[in-house]
Amino acid sequence: MNILEAIDTPIGSYAPDFELPGIDGQVHHLRRYLEKFRAVAVVFICNHCPYVEWYLDRLKNLQAEFAPESFTLIGMNGSNEHHESGLNFENMKAFAQRHQLNFPYLWDPTQDVTRSFGATKTPMAFLIDSTGVVRYKGQIDNHPQDPSSLGEDYLRTAIASLFQGQEIQIPQTEPIGTTLIWRN
Repeated sequence: MNILEAIDTPIGSYAPDFELPGIDGQVHHLRRYLEKFRAVAVVFICNHCPYVEWYLDRLKNLQAEFAPESFTLIGMNGSNEHHESGLNFENMKAFAQRHQLNFPYLWDPTQDVTRSFGATKTPMAFLIDSTGVVRYKGQIDNHPQDPSSLGEDYLRTAIASLFQGQEIQIPQTEPIGTTLIWRN
């Protein structure tokens, strides 16, 4: 197990900018998204996490629900490509197509951006306002295995509060999911 310098992006601080390849063949810059959208949610996901599988439909629903209000969700894969032999750019494309993702899916092959955000698990969400400030981070909700159960929909509530100009009542939650595996 590697011990890495812990980097964190606290609530109220600026999100680290990035320039990463997407499965669409384009290079994606956080700064450009912030110029175009009122809010961006960066959600760390990967192709092999059961929690991500449970949340994919909810993430697609969030994208569909809030896109008309100038919102986008960005899926970011910061998993160690050498740990799982099936992780590569082509498999990310197949994953996105199989699950019909309606949001960009980016790859962080060096894990530098993932580390800069302070992501520790998949999925882990970071809600960023148009000025680049992190307004929420943590869980998507508190009912991963049962999308229909009543519970706290943390990310959805944070997005809605941000768009209504209200204070985000729960700005941070402890992420749940699969622990990220770091490169040596």
